[in-house]
Amino acid sequence: AKTIATVAAVAAASVVNAQPVPPGQVSGTRLELQARGESRVVPDIAVVSAGVVTQAADASTAMRENAARMSRVFAALKQAGIAEKDIQTTSVNLSPQYRYNNNEAPVITGYQASNTVSVRFRDIGKSGQVLDVLVKQGANQINGPSLEVESPGEAQDKARLQAIKTLQARAAVYAKATGMQVKRIISLSEAVDYSPGPMPIARMAMAAPAAEKTDIAAGEQSIGVSVSIVFELQ
Repeated sequence: AKTIATVAAVAAASVVNAQPVPPGQVSGTRLELQARGESRVVPDIAVVSAGVVTQAADASTAMRENAARMSRVFAALKQAGIAEKDIQTTSVNLSPQYRYNNNEAPVITGYQASNTVSVRFRDIGKSGQVLDVLVKQGANQINGPSLEVESPGEAQDKARLQAIKTLQARAAVYAKATGMQVKRIISLSEAVDYSPGPMPIARMAMAAPAAEKTDIAAGEQSIGVSVSIVFELQ
């Protein structure tokens, strides 16, 4: 908490002193530096797409069978303790299936229905076990996971502090080497580069489903902040 407070104080002071200064008002030497701070964190949320795809000779049967299997999937998610707010329907689709022959018009041979939900697992260690249960209950389409950090703010502040300390030390080196002193900060800007995305690290059981299970490893992610500061040396 003390470290975060220090970052906030430094950032606040920088904002006050970081108003754009016209070049004519800079009496000393402008020194522009950039550094990247990094903080590594363990993701605490896994987002997985799970759904049911069914096929039947007519549209109503395809939709009815899909709804029945999807109801079992929702029940399994609820029984596993997944909150309603962490389950979101992403697509419901019904499309005809065609047979194509040379020089003939396409013929509808049946219909395919699909229903897909996005599930946020807040216990990554148990998410693989839940996915196995979903498959047993009728889910036959699973994609992901995307691993995320729910509250990356603290890690970002650590990266900011690291970058600012690096820049302050680097500016002091330039000042000493040129026989000058760091007078003030003229401007300050940052860019956060944390962007979680799909990470295909699920291991699905294929040969022996009774003995194998799906494992999802959280691993680590890098959260970085690039900071640019323009100093005035005199």
